[in-house]
Amino acid sequence: MQIIRDYQFVNDADRGATAAIGNFDGVHRGHLSVIDLARAALPDAPLGIVTFEPHPREYFAPDAPPFRLMNPASRAHRLEKLGVQKLYELSFNNGLASLSPRAFAQDVIKDGLGLRHVVVGADFCFGKGRAGTAQDLVAFGDALGFGVTIAPLMAEGTETVSSTAIRKALSAGAPRRAAEMLGHWHRIDGPVITGEQRGRELGYPTANMSIDGLHQPAFGVYAVLVDVLEGPHQGKYQGVASLGVRPMFGENKANLETYVFDFKGDLYGAPLSVALVEHLRGEEKFDSLDALIHQMDRDSAQARQILAAL
Repeated sequence: MQIIRDYQFVNDADRGATAAIGNFDGVHRGHLSVIDLARAALPDAPLGIVTFEPHPREYFAPDAPPFRLMNPASRAHRLEKLGVQKLYELSFNNGLASLSPRAFAQDVIKDGLGLRHVVVGADFCFGKGRAGTAQDLVAFGDALGFGVTIAPLMAEGTETVSSTAIRKALSAGAPRRAAEMLGHWHRIDGPVITGEQRGRELGYPTANMSIDGLHQPAFGVYAVLVDVLEGPHQGKYQGVASLGVRPMFGENKANLETYVFDFKGDLYGAPLSVALVEHLRGEEKFDSLDALIHQMDRDSAQARQILAAL
């Protein structure tokens, strides 16, 4: 998959694609329907995605709490697996944010990227102040010579499938509900970082990962699936993970600590993808290390049982 970051310097060979436009945070089932419509609109054209980095919400509110379901690298990896050939990951800056809806259609879609057809969700807004609507884009496409398809919003029961709804489910400790909307397990990806090695001392060595910049699911203990993506231990594993600030050991920065079942080896620096399957309990502070170890034994047994049933 080719990644293009500047709409003002696009080679002729990279023009003529059909593309879905949006942020694609989480790449959930609603996003998949939009991508499928883009694929079907012009089957002979390269399949593209137009997205923005940083996320516009981060650009306009840089001090707001982290909200992203996945980082840019994870998003790109999932989009590539879906068959996307060209990822137009446009730099979201003051120049792009200042474009009027008409200028966005003309300068970015038509003249810059040279797209033949675009697909957007029914709630799509664009241009300065989010003044442009999906229907406006249809009119601009008619005038400028590119096709537009508006994808209906997808609902799951009474709730619209959206990144916001998925964040809500994760915050409530309901990763299976989030997975129903995502179409896959919610995963936290990243390299294993050096921790304080307390888990090793307790008989539960863990792989520590940062959750900086990501939405924080409910703190506590989870049954997890673990993919080691590269290196001598590459493969699929199961485990139990603690997500939170480790109140047993004072004030700490939130992170994810995963105990990989039946594993021996060094994972430091290895890229991991940890899928949250079930929230077993909330984060707790125990009266003693023995009480903590006994609870970890129970957590591991419960996680093994849950994962064996998948």
